[in-house]
Amino acid sequence: MPENVSSRRYRHGEPCWADVQTRDVEAGKDFYRAVFGWRFQDMPTPDGRSYAQAYLDDDLVAVVAPQNPHQESLDSEARWNIYFAADDARAVAEETPYAGGAVQFGPEDVADTGVMVFVDPPGGGTTGVWQAGTHTGTARYNQPGALSWAELLTPEPQAAVAFFQQLFGHEVTEYPQDDGGTYTRLMVDEAEVAGIVATDGAASWQIYFGVSDVADTVRKALAAGAEVLVAPEAEDEETPGATATLKDPQGGVFSLLEV
Repeated sequence: MPENVSSRRYRHGEPCWADVQTRDVEAGKDFYRAVFGWRFQDMPTPDGRSYAQAYLDDDLVAVVAPQNPHQESLDSEARWNIYFAADDARAVAEETPYAGGAVQFGPEDVADTGVMVFVDPPGGGTTGVWQAGTHTGTARYNQPGALSWAELLTPEPQAAVAFFQQLFGHEVTEYPQDDGGTYTRLMVDEAEVAGIVATDGAASWQIYFGVSDVADTVRKALAAGAEVLVAPEAEDEETPGATATLKDPQGGVFSLLEV
């Protein structure tokens, strides 16, 4: 169900935020403005560059940020990141090795906005962890133009499920798939909040943004320079609502979910 969440804090273990790191912030702004109708406010970074806060009306829903120097040196493609809310990000970082993962970055205080950590589950799939300060997360969820779902594609799904259960205490529901595999959904207080599914390729997060019309949004994205990776598909038991997966002109992969 569409939800406005600006008045509450996200629960421990809920996906709460998404941002994209890209080589060209201005080009990223142009693309996502055309696709989702976001407006932007530029904010300075300590190294003299800037990132762009993305808004729907007055609600902050995402950020388009410059790549870090390491990503730039590798000429990396743009990447969408997902963040899970944490009551104590430092405690999550300390527990990560015992859960079979690795801390990639942090913990780091981001001024008064919160504490950030990036962790790698077993099998891969870098995951952000966010302890809220003044910034609690996306002000809209499961609405057009806002974060609506996230699922980890991983070659080690069972280990990844155990990892998130140990860090966040997730309960799970499991859905058998036609190929004999299982689609697992992580749960917080009996609500399904994210998915984990097996893949033969490298691990990655698939991040979904809500739209009112998938086919129309795909047309807008194509006109703005996107590549269609998965054409619009009708809803099924595991993923209600039509979906599609796109790559932005700088390589950032994201999905659409009709809400």
